[in-house]
This record gives sequence, C-alpha cells and structure tokens, in this order.
Amino acid sequence: MQDARNAPLLGIGFMLAGMFFISVNDVFIKGLSGGYPLHQIVAFRSGVGLIFVAVFLMLEGGPRLLIVQRPWLHVLRAVLVVFANSAFYLAFVAMPLATATALYFVAPLFVTLLSIPVLGEKVGPWRLGAILAGFGGVLVMLGPELEGGAGWAAVLPVLSAAGYAGTSVLTRKLGQATSASALAMHMQLAFLLVAAVMYLVAGDGRYADSFASESLRFAFAPWVWPDPADLPRLIGLGLLSACIGYAMAQAYRQAQASVVAPFEYVLMIFALFWGWMIFDEWPRWTVFVGAAIIIASGIAIVWRDRKAARAGRKKTAAGRI
Repeated sequence: MQDARNAPLLGIGFMLAGMFFISVNDVFIKGLSGGYPLHQIVAFRSGVGLIFVAVFLMLEGGPRLLIVQRPWLHVLRAVLVVFANSAFYLAFVAMPLATATALYFVAPLFVTLLSIPVLGEKVGPWRLGAILAGFGGVLVMLGPELEGGAGWAAVLPVLSAAGYAGTSVLTRKLGQATSASALAMHMQLAFLLVAAVMYLVAGDGRYADSFASESLRFAFAPWVWPDPADLPRLIGLGLLSACIGYAMAQAYRQAQASVVAPFEYVLMIFALFWGWMIFDEWPRWTVFVGAAIIIASGIAIVWRDRKAARAGRKKTAAGRI
C-alpha cells in the first residue's frame, strides 16, 4: 500500500481541486470588491468557512486534533497565509485577474527554493537555473504593469507568492504531525482575528477617502449591511474557503512540495477563462510571454525531479542485487 504521506498522485489531485476552488473564490471576491471592504468579505468568508471546517475536524477525530506541537510555527503559517491572500486580493482589483494570477505563478519557484532550508529537499544547480529563468519571466510581466495603470499594486502578487511559498513548505513540514482539518481550522481563525482587528481600526471607513489607490480603498472601505442578492456568493466563499484550506493542506501532506507545487499552473487557465467570460478582461501579450517562461521553468523542474528519482531507484535496486 502506498504511504499516505508519500502519495504524489493523490497530492496532485488535491492540488488540482484546490486550484479550481481558488479560481472560483477569486471570481467571487473580485465581483464583490466594488461593494464591500476586503476585511468584511474575509470575515464573512471565514466565519462561514469555520462551520464547514469544524465538520471536517469532527470527521477526522474531533477537537483533540487542534492540540499541536511547535505552536509558534503554526502561528507563523497562519500569519503568512493571511498576508498572502490579502496581498493577492488587493492586487486584482487594480489589474486583470489573469495578470495577477500570472504574476503569482512565481509561488512554486519560491516553494522550491524554500524547500531547501525548511524541508531539507535537494535542489541542484540545474533546478536553480530553471528557477532563475522563471524569475526572469516575472520581470517580463512586471515591467509593463508597473508602467501601466496598476502601479505598485503589480508587485502585490509577487509578495503574495512569497508568503504563500512560506505557507506551503510549513504545511508540508507541520502536516506530518497535524491533520488537514486542524491546519484549515487554524487558517480560518487567523483570518477572523485579522478581520476583527481591521473592523475595530477601520470598519467605519474613516481612512478610505485618504487613499487614491483602488487597492487601498478596497482595504479600508467601511462595512455595509450585505445585500440579500450577495448572500449566496458570501456563503459560497465560506464553503470554498473550507475546501481550499483542506485541499491545499492535503496536497502538501501527501506529497513533496517540489512535486505538487508546479501543478498550480492550471490556475492560469481558470483565471483566463473567468476573466474573459465574467469580467471581459484580457491581459497584455507580455503576460503570456512571461507566464510561458515561468511554466516552462516549472515543467523543467518537474522533469528533472522525475529523472533524478528514476536514477535513484535504479541505484537502490542495483545495491540489493
């Protein structure tokens, strides 16, 4: 029987499911961004999501699973996931969804780099070269966005990617001793805590008019009573949040970070489709060039990993003869 903690196909399956859930989540938040502040959307999303995560928790073993080892690492993971999500959501109100997603694609490259010191995974010179090429693709996309209407907000997806990479490798590290539902519960509680603090500081909208940036106005806009027509999407965000947290935690629990991370590129397909169909958006040609470079780098890393794994198995087999 395949080891539940070393099941690459299962990990990839959870990753693909997580990417679909994330794409729908992004569509909902972008659609709601014109009427609600980010922290109100997050509060509603996480409050509802907490209910669904609690169900997952009870199915996996109950509240005892929340007692964890190395609690400060769990706190760090929670902080990183809140930062990563917030930075990305603030970015796509100022640019096309597919552009923000393409810039965010640097995340798997960050994951591969961080897997060296945090997880002890080996990354040789060939893979490091592919990572550098991938970062070159980011620069191809970033230049025109900085000169265009996005301004400094164009950097937010890259910062989000760095935060998400830290979250991913910590999930892989902590997931060996912590259930996926407990990891998802910690994430929801962190979102609720940050949303509560933002409500106390800026919930009345006192700072919103101080900013010219669309992203910052989204961050500091006042809370409003939800329109009944928006409730299905707000509730759906809670369900999606629970599914995303569970699927991503399982993906990094089941397989090595360097194996599952490149499959996040499927998110670009979803983002292009939703952006075109729903928001009538289409990114600049430089986005496609840069995304192609990054995706090629990720595929090269996966190919190199598989080649090294096959060579390692052959060497082990020869030693047993």
